[in-house]
Amino acid sequence: MMQHIFKQGTNPDQPVLLLLHGTGGNEQSLLQLAEIIDPEASVLSVRGNVLENGMPRFFKRLAEGVFDEEDLIIRTKELNHFLVESAEKYGFNRQNIVAVGYSNGANIAASLLFHYADSLKGAVLHHPMVPRRGMSLPNLEGTKVFIAAGTNDPICPQQESVDLKALLEEASASVEIHWENHGHQLTMSEVQAAKEWYEQIEGSTL
Repeated sequence: MMQHIFKQGTNPDQPVLLLLHGTGGNEQSLLQLAEIIDPEASVLSVRGNVLENGMPRFFKRLAEGVFDEEDLIIRTKELNHFLVESAEKYGFNRQNIVAVGYSNGANIAASLLFHYADSLKGAVLHHPMVPRRGMSLPNLEGTKVFIAAGTNDPICPQQESVDLKALLEEASASVEIHWENHGHQLTMSEVQAAKEWYEQIEGSTL
């Protein structure tokens, strides 16, 4: 089991929000985001199993922006398995999970989409990169994805978000991208944009 917090929501029909922090964060880091996006939803907030100089992450990297692909594949499988276990343990619908990830957390969420067709019903990806290139993605028809990206992000170049959107759309996912004139930080305006997107799709198909 990965270290985590599970918080039962007031509305069992709402998606379970899977919170995935950035480098150096933990299972407390994004709880406020869940409260903003959907105060009625159950929350599963997870701490990454990898430490980099004492900072929790979801997978290893070889350098800034260079992922350890072997470890990424293993950790993605581990997280997917953890979601199955958690659904059984806490009695929620495994098919009704929406990930909310920032930076490293957004990357592992994107990796779930890249590797497992039914891993997530939807995803809010704040400042993600393309997890792996040159692989064929599963059919993601019906999966809704929101990408928030910074035009001046030094860690996650604009092209990464553009490429990620294209790759997900090629796999039949529905993707919306929101640009902020900022760097890598998580801004309240992009969180609000994510909330509006979530309410729109949750009202229709989520």
